[in-house]
Amino acid sequence: MAADTDLDAPPPQARHPLDLPAQALASLGTVWIFVIMCLVVADVIGRDFLNSPITGVAEFSARSVASIVFLQLAAAVCSGRMTRSDFLLNLIGKRSPRAVVALDVINALVGATLFALLAMIALPEFNTSWGNNEFYGVQGVYSVPAWPFRGLVVAGSVAAALCYLLSVPGIIRRASAQSSAADPLGGGA
Repeated sequence: MAADTDLDAPPPQARHPLDLPAQALASLGTVWIFVIMCLVVADVIGRDFLNSPITGVAEFSARSVASIVFLQLAAAVCSGRMTRSDFLLNLIGKRSPRAVVALDVINALVGATLFALLAMIALPEFNTSWGNNEFYGVQGVYSVPAWPFRGLVVAGSVAAALCYLLSVPGIIRRASAQSSAADPLGGGA
């Protein structure tokens, strides 16, 4: 016997082409958060109970925040969870669903452009820190290379730009599928 299906359920959305790599980057960011959390707890325990703090935890944590954000950007874009105001889009959508599709496409193109520009701005800083062997911290006490942090900003920006750019065909396909579902006869009266 065939399984029961909900005929009124919306059609399943196709996965974004970069969903798996974006989820891998986001997972790396989540693991990084866990590692920082463990370091901070160990530092607090060492500082308060053993009178032996872990050197550089505060600096490493502060440098890590931006890297973690950029690691998780692509997953937010791929899953449609980037911050936006749906209130205005819902009002516009009641009058013109095509206008909402156009705004979604414009949003994706602007997002792709902004993140591509951000990558272009951050790339020279990455190259400089790589070439000059730049470090954060105090040499001899605590130091960590700067290039991985700067590289993750570039990589995260490129990934977010690609996710935005590759989401445009999906936006258009969903709009076509919704208009076909709304007008099953494929024509007017």
